[in-house]
Amino acid sequence: MSKNKKSTFFDKDSAFKYLVVGSSLVVVIFFAMIFMMLLVRSYPAMANDPLMIFGSNWDVAAGIFGGAPAILGTLVSSAIAVLFAIPISLAVAIFFTEYAPRRIRTGLSVLIDMLATIPSVIFGIWGLWIIAPLVKTHIQEPIVSSIGFIPIFSGPAYGLSLFLASLVLTFMIVPIISSLSISLLSSTPVELREAMISLGATRWEVVKHVALPFSKPGIFAAIILALGRALGETMAVTMVIGNSFVWPFSSPSIFSPASTITSKIASELYEAIDVLHVSSLIELGLILLVITLVINSIARLIATRVSKRSGYT
Repeated sequence: MSKNKKSTFFDKDSAFKYLVVGSSLVVVIFFAMIFMMLLVRSYPAMANDPLMIFGSNWDVAAGIFGGAPAILGTLVSSAIAVLFAIPISLAVAIFFTEYAPRRIRTGLSVLIDMLATIPSVIFGIWGLWIIAPLVKTHIQEPIVSSIGFIPIFSGPAYGLSLFLASLVLTFMIVPIISSLSISLLSSTPVELREAMISLGATRWEVVKHVALPFSKPGIFAAIILALGRALGETMAVTMVIGNSFVWPFSSPSIFSPASTITSKIASELYEAIDVLHVSSLIELGLILLVITLVINSIARLIATRVSKRSGYT
Protein backbone atom coordinates (compact mmCIF):
# COMPACT_ATOMS: atom_id res chain seq x y z
CA MET A 1 0.00 0.00 0.00
CA SER A 2 2.81 2.38 0.85
CA LYS A 3 4.53 1.61 -2.45
CA ASN A 4 1.39 2.56 -4.38
CA LYS A 5 1.15 5.87 -2.48
CA LYS A 6 4.82 6.57 -3.16
CA SER A 7 4.38 5.73 -6.83
CA THR A 8 1.34 8.04 -7.10
CA PHE A 9 3.19 10.89 -5.40
CA PHE A 10 6.16 10.38 -7.69
CA ASP A 11 3.91 10.55 -10.74
CA LYS A 12 2.34 13.82 -9.61
CA ASP A 13 5.72 15.27 -8.75
CA SER A 14 7.13 14.26 -12.12
CA ALA A 15 4.12 15.73 -13.91
CA PHE A 16 4.58 19.03 -12.10
CA LYS A 17 8.30 19.01 -12.88
CA TYR A 18 7.67 18.44 -16.58
CA LEU A 19 5.01 21.15 -16.56
CA VAL A 20 7.30 23.86 -15.20
CA VAL A 21 10.18 22.73 -17.42
CA GLY A 22 7.87 22.81 -20.43
CA SER A 23 6.65 26.28 -19.50
CA SER A 24 10.24 27.50 -19.33
CA LEU A 25 10.97 25.96 -22.72
CA VAL A 26 7.93 27.72 -24.20
CA VAL A 27 9.43 31.08 -23.21
CA VAL A 28 12.79 30.15 -24.74
CA ILE A 29 11.19 28.85 -27.93
CA PHE A 30 8.98 31.93 -28.23
CA PHE A 31 11.99 34.23 -27.93
CA ALA A 32 13.97 32.14 -30.43
CA MET A 33 11.07 32.36 -32.89
CA ILE A 34 10.97 36.15 -32.59
CA PHE A 35 14.73 36.42 -33.04
CA MET A 36 14.76 34.10 -36.06
CA MET A 37 11.83 35.92 -37.67
CA LEU A 38 13.62 39.26 -37.36
CA LEU A 39 16.86 37.74 -38.61
CA VAL A 40 15.25 36.13 -41.67
CA ARG A 41 13.17 39.17 -42.61
CA SER A 42 16.16 41.51 -42.27
CA TYR A 43 18.43 39.27 -44.38
CA PRO A 44 17.82 41.17 -47.68
CA ALA A 45 19.11 44.39 -46.12
CA MET A 46 22.11 42.67 -44.52
CA ALA A 47 22.91 40.84 -47.78
CA ASN A 48 22.75 44.11 -49.73
CA ASP A 49 25.23 45.87 -47.41
CA PRO A 50 25.90 44.55 -43.90
CA LEU A 51 27.22 47.90 -42.66
CA MET A 52 24.79 50.21 -44.44
CA ILE A 53 22.40 50.19 -41.48
CA PHE A 54 25.06 52.01 -39.44
CA GLY A 55 25.27 54.89 -41.91
CA SER A 56 23.90 58.36 -41.28
CA ASN A 57 21.75 58.80 -44.40
CA TRP A 58 18.23 57.40 -44.91
CA ASP A 59 17.04 57.93 -48.49
CA VAL A 60 14.27 55.61 -49.63
CA ALA A 61 14.35 56.82 -53.24
CA ALA A 62 18.09 56.16 -53.54
CA GLY A 63 17.89 52.84 -51.69
CA ILE A 64 20.12 54.05 -48.85
CA PHE A 65 19.04 53.03 -45.35
CA GLY A 66 21.45 54.17 -42.66
CA GLY A 67 20.03 53.78 -39.18
CA ALA A 68 22.69 55.46 -37.04
CA PRO A 69 20.53 58.50 -36.14
CA ALA A 70 17.74 56.24 -34.92
CA ILE A 71 20.12 53.99 -32.99
CA LEU A 72 21.85 56.93 -31.30
CA GLY A 73 18.54 58.65 -30.62
CA THR A 74 17.25 55.53 -28.89
CA LEU A 75 20.31 55.16 -26.68
CA VAL A 76 20.65 58.85 -25.77
CA SER A 77 16.96 59.52 -25.06
CA SER A 78 16.72 56.42 -22.85
CA ALA A 79 19.94 57.27 -21.02
CA ILE A 80 18.83 60.84 -20.31
CA ALA A 81 15.44 59.59 -19.11
CA VAL A 82 17.04 57.12 -16.70
CA LEU A 83 19.45 59.77 -15.38
CA PHE A 84 16.50 62.06 -14.66
CA ALA A 85 14.35 59.28 -13.22
CA ILE A 86 16.83 57.76 -10.74
CA PRO A 87 17.07 60.68 -8.24
CA ILE A 88 13.34 61.44 -8.50
CA SER A 89 12.36 57.80 -7.94
CA LEU A 90 14.74 57.28 -5.03
CA ALA A 91 13.56 60.50 -3.41
CA VAL A 92 9.94 59.35 -3.72
CA ALA A 93 10.78 55.91 -2.32
CA ILE A 94 12.75 57.29 0.64
CA PHE A 95 10.04 59.82 1.45
CA PHE A 96 7.38 57.10 1.25
CA THR A 97 9.17 54.62 3.49
CA GLU A 98 10.81 56.94 6.01
CA TYR A 99 9.02 60.27 6.32
CA ALA A 100 5.49 60.19 4.88
CA PRO A 101 2.52 59.92 7.29
CA ARG A 102 0.18 56.98 6.77
CA ARG A 103 -2.52 59.04 5.02
CA ILE A 104 -0.05 60.50 2.57
CA ARG A 105 1.39 57.04 1.94
CA THR A 106 -2.03 55.76 0.88
CA GLY A 107 -2.60 58.61 -1.55
CA LEU A 108 0.94 58.47 -2.91
CA SER A 109 0.69 54.73 -3.44
CA VAL A 110 -2.52 55.13 -5.43
CA LEU A 111 -0.96 57.92 -7.50
CA ILE A 112 2.12 55.86 -8.35
CA ASP A 113 -0.04 52.90 -9.38
CA MET A 114 -2.20 55.15 -11.55
CA LEU A 115 0.82 56.68 -13.29
CA ALA A 116 2.16 53.21 -14.04
CA THR A 117 -1.08 52.20 -15.79
CA ILE A 118 -1.59 55.31 -17.95
CA PRO A 119 -1.40 54.36 -21.67
CA SER A 120 1.60 55.71 -23.53
CA VAL A 121 -0.58 57.58 -26.02
CA ILE A 122 -1.91 59.69 -23.13
CA PHE A 123 1.64 60.61 -22.18
CA GLY A 124 2.24 61.50 -25.82
CA ILE A 125 -0.79 63.80 -26.00
CA TRP A 126 0.16 65.39 -22.68
CA GLY A 127 3.72 65.95 -23.83
CA LEU A 128 2.65 67.29 -27.23
CA TRP A 129 0.01 69.78 -26.09
CA ILE A 130 1.03 70.71 -22.54
CA ILE A 131 4.71 70.03 -21.88
CA ALA A 132 6.17 70.99 -25.28
CA PRO A 133 5.19 74.70 -25.13
CA LEU A 134 6.28 74.95 -21.48
CA VAL A 135 9.62 73.29 -22.13
CA LYS A 136 10.29 75.48 -25.15
CA THR A 137 9.46 78.73 -23.33
CA HIS A 138 10.82 78.09 -19.84
CA ILE A 139 13.69 75.62 -20.40
CA GLN A 140 14.99 75.48 -23.96
CA GLU A 141 14.94 79.19 -24.83
CA PRO A 142 16.61 80.37 -21.57
CA ILE A 143 19.30 77.68 -21.86
CA VAL A 144 19.96 78.43 -25.52
CA SER A 145 20.21 82.17 -24.82
CA SER A 146 22.62 81.68 -21.88
CA ILE A 147 24.83 78.68 -22.72
CA GLY A 148 23.87 78.07 -26.35
CA PHE A 149 27.53 78.24 -27.34
CA ILE A 150 27.87 74.69 -25.97
CA PRO A 151 27.03 72.37 -28.90
CA ILE A 152 24.63 70.08 -27.03
CA PHE A 153 22.62 73.12 -25.83
CA SER A 154 22.74 75.10 -29.06
CA GLY A 155 19.64 76.50 -30.75
CA PRO A 156 17.20 77.06 -32.17
CA ALA A 157 14.86 75.91 -29.42
CA TYR A 158 12.30 73.50 -30.86
CA GLY A 159 9.35 72.34 -28.83
CA LEU A 160 9.48 68.80 -30.18
CA SER A 161 12.95 67.46 -29.54
CA LEU A 162 15.12 64.72 -28.12
CA PHE A 163 15.04 66.48 -24.76
CA LEU A 164 11.23 66.53 -24.69
CA ALA A 165 11.11 62.81 -25.54
CA SER A 166 13.54 62.11 -22.70
CA LEU A 167 11.41 64.16 -20.33
CA VAL A 168 8.24 62.27 -21.26
CA LEU A 169 10.07 58.96 -20.87
CA THR A 170 11.19 60.10 -17.43
CA PHE A 171 7.61 60.48 -16.26
CA MET A 172 6.78 57.10 -17.74
CA ILE A 173 9.53 55.17 -15.95
CA VAL A 174 9.53 56.98 -12.58
CA PRO A 175 6.54 54.91 -11.33
CA ILE A 176 8.37 51.67 -12.21
CA ILE A 177 11.53 52.51 -10.28
CA SER A 178 9.61 54.15 -7.43
CA SER A 179 7.19 51.28 -6.79
CA LEU A 180 9.91 48.63 -6.83
CA SER A 181 12.25 50.76 -4.70
CA ILE A 182 9.48 51.28 -2.14
CA SER A 183 8.98 47.52 -1.86
CA LEU A 184 12.72 46.94 -1.49
CA LEU A 185 13.30 49.66 1.10
CA SER A 186 10.27 48.48 3.06
CA SER A 187 11.71 44.96 3.22
CA THR A 188 14.88 46.06 5.01
CA PRO A 189 15.24 43.85 8.14
CA VAL A 190 13.89 45.55 11.24
CA GLU A 191 16.84 44.27 13.26
CA LEU A 192 19.29 46.25 11.14
CA ARG A 193 17.23 49.41 11.43
CA GLU A 194 16.84 49.07 15.19
CA ALA A 195 20.56 48.40 15.63
CA MET A 196 21.44 51.62 13.81
CA ILE A 197 18.83 53.64 15.73
CA SER A 198 20.11 52.26 19.04
CA LEU A 199 23.53 53.64 18.12
CA GLY A 200 22.03 57.11 17.72
CA ALA A 201 21.71 57.16 13.94
CA THR A 202 19.27 59.53 12.29
CA ARG A 203 16.66 58.44 9.73
CA TRP A 204 18.89 59.54 6.87
CA GLU A 205 21.84 57.62 8.30
CA VAL A 206 19.67 54.52 8.55
CA VAL A 207 18.65 54.94 4.92
CA LYS A 208 22.21 55.64 3.78
CA HIS A 209 24.00 52.89 5.70
CA VAL A 210 21.33 50.17 5.94
CA ALA A 211 18.31 50.49 3.65
CA LEU A 212 20.07 51.57 0.46
CA PRO A 213 22.97 49.06 0.68
CA PHE A 214 20.51 46.26 1.46
CA SER A 215 18.26 47.22 -1.47
CA LYS A 216 21.02 48.13 -3.93
CA PRO A 217 20.83 44.98 -6.14
CA GLY A 218 17.05 45.19 -6.39
CA ILE A 219 17.08 48.92 -7.12
CA PHE A 220 19.64 48.33 -9.86
CA ALA A 221 17.36 45.68 -11.36
CA ALA A 222 14.44 48.13 -11.21
CA ILE A 223 16.52 50.71 -13.10
CA ILE A 224 17.34 48.18 -15.82
CA LEU A 225 13.65 47.25 -16.08
CA ALA A 226 12.81 50.94 -16.52
CA LEU A 227 15.58 51.30 -19.10
CA GLY A 228 14.04 48.45 -21.08
CA ARG A 229 10.69 50.27 -21.01
CA ALA A 230 12.36 53.46 -22.25
CA LEU A 231 14.22 51.68 -25.05
CA GLY A 232 11.07 50.05 -26.37
CA GLU A 233 8.59 52.92 -25.98
CA THR A 234 6.95 53.79 -29.29
CA MET A 235 3.82 55.90 -29.35
CA ALA A 236 4.70 58.60 -26.82
CA VAL A 237 8.20 59.05 -28.26
CA THR A 238 6.90 59.19 -31.83
CA MET A 239 4.50 62.00 -30.87
CA VAL A 240 7.03 64.27 -29.14
CA ILE A 241 10.51 63.65 -30.57
CA GLY A 242 9.97 65.48 -33.86
CA ASN A 243 10.88 62.49 -36.09
CA SER A 244 13.77 64.26 -37.82
CA PHE A 245 16.38 61.83 -39.12
CA VAL A 246 19.40 64.15 -38.92
CA TRP A 247 20.41 64.20 -35.24
CA PRO A 248 23.24 64.22 -34.17
CA PHE A 249 25.05 64.58 -37.51
CA SER A 250 23.66 67.97 -38.58
CA SER A 251 23.07 69.31 -35.06
CA PRO A 252 24.28 67.68 -31.83
CA SER A 253 21.91 69.72 -29.66
CA ILE A 254 19.53 67.78 -27.43
CA PHE A 255 16.96 70.49 -28.23
CA SER A 256 16.85 69.42 -31.89
CA PRO A 257 14.21 67.06 -33.31
CA ALA A 258 15.45 63.50 -33.55
CA SER A 259 14.30 59.94 -34.14
CA THR A 260 14.46 56.58 -32.42
CA ILE A 261 14.31 53.03 -33.70
CA THR A 262 10.74 52.58 -32.53
CA SER A 263 9.53 55.91 -33.92
CA LYS A 264 11.20 55.20 -37.28
CA ILE A 265 9.59 51.77 -37.55
CA ALA A 266 6.18 53.05 -36.43
CA SER A 267 6.18 55.95 -38.90
CA GLU A 268 7.34 54.03 -42.00
CA LEU A 269 6.65 50.31 -41.72
CA TYR A 270 3.04 50.35 -42.93
CA GLU A 271 3.90 52.66 -45.83
CA ALA A 272 6.99 50.74 -46.95
CA ILE A 273 6.61 48.94 -50.29
CA ASP A 274 10.14 48.19 -51.41
CA VAL A 275 11.56 44.92 -50.08
CA LEU A 276 14.85 46.55 -49.09
CA HIS A 277 13.01 49.33 -47.24
CA VAL A 278 10.92 46.87 -45.23
CA SER A 279 13.95 44.69 -44.55
CA SER A 280 15.94 47.69 -43.29
CA LEU A 281 13.18 48.65 -40.87
CA ILE A 282 13.04 45.08 -39.57
CA GLU A 283 16.83 45.12 -39.22
CA LEU A 284 16.44 48.17 -36.98
CA GLY A 285 14.06 46.10 -34.84
CA LEU A 286 16.65 43.33 -34.69
CA ILE A 287 19.29 45.84 -33.57
CA LEU A 288 16.96 47.08 -30.83
CA LEU A 289 16.45 43.50 -29.64
CA VAL A 290 20.21 42.92 -29.57
CA ILE A 291 20.75 46.19 -27.67
CA THR A 292 18.19 45.11 -25.09
CA LEU A 293 19.82 41.70 -24.70
CA VAL A 294 23.29 43.18 -24.28
CA ILE A 295 22.10 45.73 -21.70
CA ASN A 296 20.23 43.07 -19.72
CA SER A 297 23.22 40.72 -19.78
CA ILE A 298 25.59 43.43 -18.57
CA ALA A 299 23.08 44.47 -15.93
CA ARG A 300 22.83 40.92 -14.60
CA LEU A 301 26.59 40.66 -14.28
CA ILE A 302 26.80 44.00 -12.48
CA ALA A 303 23.87 43.14 -10.20
CA THR A 304 25.50 39.83 -9.28
CA ARG A 305 28.77 41.54 -8.39
CA VAL A 306 26.97 44.22 -6.40
CA SER A 307 25.08 41.55 -4.47
CA LYS A 308 28.29 39.69 -3.64
CA ARG A 309 30.04 42.86 -2.48
CA SER A 310 27.06 43.86 -0.37
CA GLY A 311 27.02 40.46 1.29
CA TYR A 312 23.27 39.85 0.78
CA THR A 313 23.44 36.92 -1.62
